[in-house]
Amino acid sequence: MKQILIYILLFTAIASAQDAGSFQIARLKFSGGGDWYNDPSAEVNLLKFVRENTNIQVNPEYVFVDVSSNDIFSYPFLFITGHGNIVLSDSEAKRLKKYLELGGFLYIDDDYSLDKAVRREMKKVFPEKQFVELPFNHGIYHCLYDFESGPPKTHEHDKKPPQGFGIFIGERLAVYYTYESNPSDGWADARVHNNPENKREEALKFGANIIVWALTN
Repeated sequence: MKQILIYILLFTAIASAQDAGSFQIARLKFSGGGDWYNDPSAEVNLLKFVRENTNIQVNPEYVFVDVSSNDIFSYPFLFITGHGNIVLSDSEAKRLKKYLELGGFLYIDDDYSLDKAVRREMKKVFPEKQFVELPFNHGIYHCLYDFESGPPKTHEHDKKPPQGFGIFIGERLAVYYTYESNPSDGWADARVHNNPENKREEALKFGANIIVWALTN
């Protein structure tokens, strides 16, 4: 009961923070050796784009939280990216599940070679659920900017088509996962990946859609 009360208070704090105009994305720090910390400019640039192109009030600062910490409950939007491997302990998987069940949103962007680990570890979080590919008419692709073919192809990896997958809690999209798309590369400072300006703008627009969808659904 005490733990439940803590979660309720934390999500009350989230609502108050958003009312105060301080929406932030929190990068999720995880174990397993993957570079969870790569491209720290990505979220900052995306939040600045959202501030300039919507009426959402944001705090464009880079923040990260450890998946094992109650700090995750202070943010309505968590972000995972990187290369290689992710490992969640049983307690971390339960904590992440509770976060998502209480209304939190998780966006995962495979920067490369993260797919196997993402699917394995999310089965720890939701053993009874599967990632399902979202149809191109899903609202996340049209809520602000239109992406008629789903996720954009921001960064080429293995010449596979970009895909967007989701895990739902009831009818709510709680986890969104992009594969062979890598829009967060386009959010990073231009000098990092040397993406053309039109690719960067496309990626930022797509990221704005994700935020709008998460906050309004």
